[in-house]
Amino acid sequence: MSVDRREHVLRAAAALLTRKATASMDEIAKAAGISRATLHRHFAGRDALVRALERLGIDQFERALDEARLDEGDAAQAVRRLIEKAEPVAGILSFLYTENQLFEGAVDEGWNRLDARVHALFVRGQEEGAFRIDLSPAWLTDALYGLIASGAWAVQDGRVAAKDLTRMVSELLLGGAQRRAER
Repeated sequence: MSVDRREHVLRAAAALLTRKATASMDEIAKAAGISRATLHRHFAGRDALVRALERLGIDQFERALDEARLDEGDAAQAVRRLIEKAEPVAGILSFLYTENQLFEGAVDEGWNRLDARVHALFVRGQEEGAFRIDLSPAWLTDALYGLIASGAWAVQDGRVAAKDLTRMVSELLLGGAQRRAER
């Protein structure tokens, strides 16, 4: 299976599993437009498929972090760029965000690496005086993931236009995270 085809299958699986966590391998194959036998040739079972989704999500989110240039400009601008760059992987992140299988065993080191980078961005924003200090960087990191996942669900269900995802997530997150001048 080519890299593009594999990614298509994984994205189709993530979209289906986000809507229907109990989807069978048959249903996943149908959603991806391939046979069950082809799906099983590439992913021995559901666990292997979920692990492949996890790896793809980590790789793509890491690429989004790189493309967002988190060290450039002020922290709020960097958060906006990150949300924009993460938009293509939002569907996979929304599935992974709720997939409890990933946390039953050891957590992939990739998640720790991603979390550390996002956490550092929020720490920088607090140190610059841009973000509230009463909200921990860990909470802001989790809030970012949660809003990206929720936004992806809303787009997938047709409640939000895809073109509005970045703006809506950015405004809600930063609207709560940014420090306001005291009145």
